[in-house]
Amino acid sequence: MSTATRETRIEADPQVPLIRITREFDAPRARVFRAHTDPDLVVQWLGPRGMEMRIDSYDCRPGGSYRYVHSDANGEYAFRGCFHDVRPDELIVQTFTFEGAPDGVALERLVFEDLGDGRTRLTATSLCDSFADRDAMIASGMETGVVQGYERLDEVLGR
Repeated sequence: MSTATRETRIEADPQVPLIRITREFDAPRARVFRAHTDPDLVVQWLGPRGMEMRIDSYDCRPGGSYRYVHSDANGEYAFRGCFHDVRPDELIVQTFTFEGAPDGVALERLVFEDLGDGRTRLTATSLCDSFADRDAMIASGMETGVVQGYERLDEVLGR
């Protein structure tokens, strides 16, 4: 699976149960990183349009954790995880669990790369427990949430 919409590329690795997302932003690396670590900013962009987001906790530091809920007319969808490594402007390593399928835990690694001229490349990988879990994540509508979320992040970064 590969999607190119507004520079967002989503790829399922054929060898391991991994999803790789690559996106470039017209903003300095420090601003893109902050938008991923400051809950007041995260709530403004994470997820698809048309969803409300509530952050129950967001402690972005090694050993910290998070929990947030997206909701719409069809219900609520909760997600949680733990931060394993946070290196300012460079890297976030965290777990990710959709509470609707609590046995599936993905290990996520977000790498923030300075491209110069105030541009940043974000490469996010999600390593799932199995190919079935990875494929279920893709089938869940993840692509729409990622693409629309990054479009919303562009709007936040442009302010």
